[in-house]
Amino acid sequence: MRLLLVEDDTLLGRGLVAGLGQGGFAVDWVRDGNDADAALATTSYDVVVLDLGLPGMDGLSLLRRRRAAGDKTPVLVLTARDTIAERVSGLDAGGDDYMIKPVDLEELRARLRALLRRSAGEAMPILRSGRVALDPAAHTVTLDGTPVLLSNREFAVLQGLMMHAGRVMTRSQLEEQLYGWDEQIDSNAVEVHIHNLRRKLFPEVIRTMRGIGYIIPAAP
Repeated sequence: MRLLLVEDDTLLGRGLVAGLGQGGFAVDWVRDGNDADAALATTSYDVVVLDLGLPGMDGLSLLRRRRAAGDKTPVLVLTARDTIAERVSGLDAGGDDYMIKPVDLEELRARLRALLRRSAGEAMPILRSGRVALDPAAHTVTLDGTPVLLSNREFAVLQGLMMHAGRVMTRSQLEEQLYGWDEQIDSNAVEVHIHNLRRKLFPEVIRTMRGIGYIIPAAP
């Protein structure tokens, strides 16, 4: 999933980029509220981790600005401000969840997965599509109950399609979920991952909508 990290602390930011990357997120990191506003205006993200004490534009102002513009991207507010009033302000400004620094990476990843499930209309932690079950927390996939070994990129493609079951995802949308700004994208990367998923699972697991993109059908 594509994530925007807005954090001006260099040491913490590096740690979060590494830890969230290990959790399957493609992370773009900015250190300034104005840069975050520009990124959100031009790039589609699945979730945002937002610090409040930022240079340029503070986190609360950024959050209010994006919500006023109609941006519904789930936002987890991450800050050292631990008073009840600060928490209420962050949530009332449009935040969807709130964590106090320092954070536990496992809990942060779990909260982000919960936000993604809610934004996709999924209540259950396990994604299912016919014979295939995907567990984002355990990072496992099974076919008819049998574990299937996938690469991180293959897992991310399958997860993105399953979270948007019944909706066509274009190649560019899948690329945005797979890669951050600094990562090199091979011209046929998505097609290779789709091919490998069909080979490891079964050919009909993902349908190609010619000239549009790819889809996993929604459950009846």
